[in-house]
Amino acid sequence: MSKKIEAWDIMTIARNPTRPTALDYISNIFEDFVELHGDRCFKDDKAMVCGIAMLKGKAYTIIAEQKGRNTKENIERNFGMPNPESYRKAIRFMKQAEKFKRPVITFIDTKGAYPGIGAEERGQGEAIAKSMMTMANLKVPIISIVIGEGSSGGALAIGVADKILMLENAVYSILSPEGFASILWKDGTKAKQAAALMKMTAKDLYELKVIDEIIKEQEEDNLNKTSKKLQKEILSITKELEKLKEKDLLQNRYNKYRNMGEFVNI
Repeated sequence: MSKKIEAWDIMTIARNPTRPTALDYISNIFEDFVELHGDRCFKDDKAMVCGIAMLKGKAYTIIAEQKGRNTKENIERNFGMPNPESYRKAIRFMKQAEKFKRPVITFIDTKGAYPGIGAEERGQGEAIAKSMMTMANLKVPIISIVIGEGSSGGALAIGVADKILMLENAVYSILSPEGFASILWKDGTKAKQAAALMKMTAKDLYELKVIDEIIKEQEEDNLNKTSKKLQKEILSITKELEKLKEKDLLQNRYNKYRNMGEFVNI
């Protein structure tokens, strides 16, 4: 009998530094990706990658949280923890997508928004809130894909979407298990116990109707096989959402989040 996979096991997989990153998926799913830079306010933060890509002749706006592979890359990418300028950059290209009627695809993979003093001084909380508000009112289809570790407001900031897909071995939660344990029990070493309570796995979140679909992962050639599945889903969902009138798209998105709590029994 195979060992039961627990929430902490999945968290460990999601955090694995060899796991495919957003740029890996972007290059495998889309054609002719062109990265765009800067928030036109402070600087270009490399923890967030934004740009335009083609898929089967159609243009998409891409917004993705990007971790590094090694220490040098992680320092350059701020360990995948966005600063306020990342979210302001994302907002800039969300609005551009709306102007040119391009669907938006976001890739979620972060420990959380960067909690440094400079980030707070530059309005981290406001930037996250404005990103969520912008997505809630964006008049083009939005698809969010949780590919690794989706934690805290850093993940939620680019997760207000019409459809949320989640890889089988990804996690998605309001904060890390370590943070949860530190708050609840004043003991960060109880992270494994916290993970079991947090309902952060794809299976848990699908049952709670927080996400719309689980994308199965493969042991062999995972990147290419998973990319093909995601490509197929993106094309199908985009076609479905583009049939809707703008007012219906926005109303459905509102209803999705307004009704989410009714599925939780307390």
